[in-house]
Formats: sequence, C-alpha cells, structure tokens
Amino acid sequence: MISESTGGVGSGESAEAQTYGFEQVSLLQLARTRLNSGADLASLEAVRFLKDLARKENFPELEQLASRMSSAMRMGAAVGDDPFAKVKGLISDLIARLEKEAAADAKQKAYCDKELGETRAKKAEKDAEIEKLTTAIDQAKARSAQLKDEVATLQKELAELAQSQADMDKLRAEEKALYEKNQPEMAAGLEGVKLALKILREYYANGDKAHEAAEGAGGTIIGLLEVIESDLSKGLAEMVATEEAAAAAYDKQTKENEVTKATKEQDVKYKTKEFTELDKKVAELSSDLAGVQEELDAVLEYLDKLKEMCIAKPETYEYRKERREKEIAGLREALAILEGAAMLLQDSAKRTLRGSRV
Repeated sequence: MISESTGGVGSGESAEAQTYGFEQVSLLQLARTRLNSGADLASLEAVRFLKDLARKENFPELEQLASRMSSAMRMGAAVGDDPFAKVKGLISDLIARLEKEAAADAKQKAYCDKELGETRAKKAEKDAEIEKLTTAIDQAKARSAQLKDEVATLQKELAELAQSQADMDKLRAEEKALYEKNQPEMAAGLEGVKLALKILREYYANGDKAHEAAEGAGGTIIGLLEVIESDLSKGLAEMVATEEAAAAAYDKQTKENEVTKATKEQDVKYKTKEFTELDKKVAELSSDLAGVQEELDAVLEYLDKLKEMCIAKPETYEYRKERREKEIAGLREALAILEGAAMLLQDSAKRTLRGSRV
C-alpha cells in the first residue's frame, strides 16, 4: 500500500507525516481509492514544493498557504470532497491577490517615478531661480554700495571745492580792497611829485640872478624828486599789474571751479539716481526671492513626503517585485502540479469507464 511504501524507517512515522506535518492524516486515509491516491500525492507534492520554496526564499505567506492547503486536504479527505479542488482554489486566490498587489505596486511605482521626477525638476528649477535672483541681488547691492561711496567722495570734494572757493573769494576781496585803497594814494603822490617837479623846473628855468645862487641846491632837489617820481611810477605800475594778474588768476580759477562743481554735481545727481533705482530693484528682487523660496519650501516639503512614501521603505520596489514574481512563479508551478494530476485523474477515469463497459 502507499502508506506502507512511504513509512519512516525505525521511527513509526510515515514519510508524508515527517515531511508535511500530517500527523493525523495518513496516505491510507487520503487514498481510499487508487484514483484518489494520484490526486492526493499531487496535492502533497504541491504542498512540499511550496514549503520548500517558502523556507528557501523566506516567504511567510507561502508557509501559511501550505498549512492551509494541508488543512484543506485533511478536511477534503474526511468528507470525501475533491482532493485538490480546494487546494487549487487557495493557490489561485493567492495568485490573484499577489497579481493585484503587483499591479497596485506597479501603479504606485509609476506614480512615484512621475511625481518624484517632476518634483525634482521643479526643485532644480526653483534652485536655479534662487541662484539667479541671489546673484542679481548681490550684484545690485555691490554696485549700489560702490555708487554710494563714489557719491560720498564727490560730495566731500564738492565741500572742499566750496571751501576753497570761499577762501579765494575772501582773499580776492582783501586784495582788491587793499589795491583800491593804496592805488589812489600812490597815484596821488605821483601826481604831487610831478607837479612839484614842474614848478621847480619852471622856477629855475627863468634864469634870474636871484636864482643863480640856488641852482646847485635846486638841481639836487629836482634830481631827488625825479628819483621819487620814477620809484612811484614803477611802484604804481607794479601795483596795477599785480592787481590785474591776481584778478585774472582769480577769474580763471573761479571758472574752472564752476566747471568742476557742475561736473561733480551732475555725477552726484546721476549716481544718486542710479543707486536709488538699484535699491528699488534690490527690494523687488528680494520680494521675488522670498516668493520663490516659499515655493521651493513647498516643493521640498512635498518631496520629503514623496520620499517617505516612495523611497523610505525597508524594501525597494525592485526587491518587492522580484520576490512577488518568485512567489507567483512558485504558485503557478504548484498549480501546474495539481493540473497535471487532474489530467491523470481524467485519463484514469476514462480508462476505468471503458473497462467497465467491456
């Protein structure tokens, strides 16, 4: 008998009991007919195959399925049901569930890949925007600071120029006042000397005997007055020349100062306008930067959630996919074992039927 041929040596336990844990069901109980014995053996083989696969690949679900199959076989043997219809149903149900999970996992993977790709692209876009805005802000701030330094320097130079012009104005005023005081006095003195000389010359030119005795002294006086006249004329000429030169130098420097002042004031005007516009631009860019940063923060928050959902798992999608495919392949092989047994049963049934007709 089948139970005898599969008994354990020296242990008192059958081989199927040792292998599958069917302590309460022997092949003799399952194989009430020769026809059923082939189906039972196929079921046992399918159970053994799934248990071996479960242990090898560490598939707890297959281990549980094998136990349920064992229970189903015992129950079927007890009530006389189809020996592997229930087992096939358990396997088919698990295959369907695994395939459904695989489809859901694949859909989730596609969703994650799409969302992660788009979100990372969005992050890169926002990072680039922030970098561009930050660079523009830094450049505008640097240029504004440079312009403000230049304006400060120009204003200092304008203040110095104004002070220099004020000093020149004061000095020119003092020089002019002194000239206007001294020049008339010196001119009047020169005219007095000239008049005295005229009178003396006319006096001694008459030739009176009364004057002849004084001609020697008169000549000396006239000579002295002529020297004084020459000195006064020379001094007056130098005074006028000095005044004219000072006035000309003052006028020239004043005009140069006016041109310099106008140029620097224009520089101050345009540079002030430029750094004012730059400061306004910095404020606008800073507002844009804050907006982009806020968008980036939202993108990063969503990306963290995606990573937690799609990446932060103990098993990757590829690992789960490979294990699920192995489970499904094992289940299909177990199902094929049972399908093969069913065909054998059908063939046996047909032969038995033909034999009974004969």
